[in-house]
Formats: sequence, structure tokens, C-alpha cells
Amino acid sequence: MDATAIDHVNLRIPADGLDAAVEFYRDALGFDIENRDRYESGEKPFFSVRLTPVSVIHLRPAENFEPPTETAFDHVAVEFAHDIDELRGHLDAAGVDIDRQLEPLGATGVAPAVYVTDPFGYTLELKAAADDD
Repeated sequence: MDATAIDHVNLRIPADGLDAAVEFYRDALGFDIENRDRYESGEKPFFSVRLTPVSVIHLRPAENFEPPTETAFDHVAVEFAHDIDELRGHLDAAGVDIDRQLEPLGATGVAPAVYVTDPFGYTLELKAAADDD
């Protein structure tokens, strides 16, 4: 079996979390929100954050939402075609606090990354393009 990419990640959010999700994922991070109309009409139990042409995060509002704990969830890593200073600048301009910065090993090697927390307690690793130095 030859996997080619992660298609989606499905995360639960609070039942009233739609506006906070749009504000964070679309307005602050710049991702498109998809299927909001289908969610709001009851056709789908979730809406999606488009990360790349081939990957999304499904956000599923739930009455029984409980924020992630250290033993239940770690993070979602998203790779960007920006250097770390550009990522930091965008987050600063959007008012998004950076929790920490590291140079973790990922699927494409070691590259600088910043970690942020979404409004629901999920950690996102925003991985910059690797330095060519």
C-alpha cells in the first residue's frame, strides 16, 4: 500500500464554535472554509477548513465536546511555502499568539516550525519551508 497524503483530519469543536472557527482558521490563518452552507442547512454534520488542494480539516460541532488533553491529542502539522519569519509576521499581524518555536523532524525533514493553539485547544504546528543554508 502506497499512501500519498493525509486526506483529512476530523476534529470535534463546541456546538457553538462555528464563528470562532471561521475567525481563527479563515480570518487569522487565511484558509478557506468549505461546506458551511451544507453544515448550516443540516445536510452535513461538519464543515471543512481547506489546507491544500488535497487536504482538509473537518470541524464537527458537538454538544459533548471536551477540549483535548495531553493524553488525547497532540497536534496537526501543516507545511507552508514560507520561511519562518514570514509565518511569524503573518501570525503577529493576525493577533495569533505563538506558543513555541522548534525545528522538528517531519515527513519532509527538519524545518523551523511555530506552534499555535486554536480556539478549541487543538495545537497546530505551522511548518516553514526548510532553510537552504
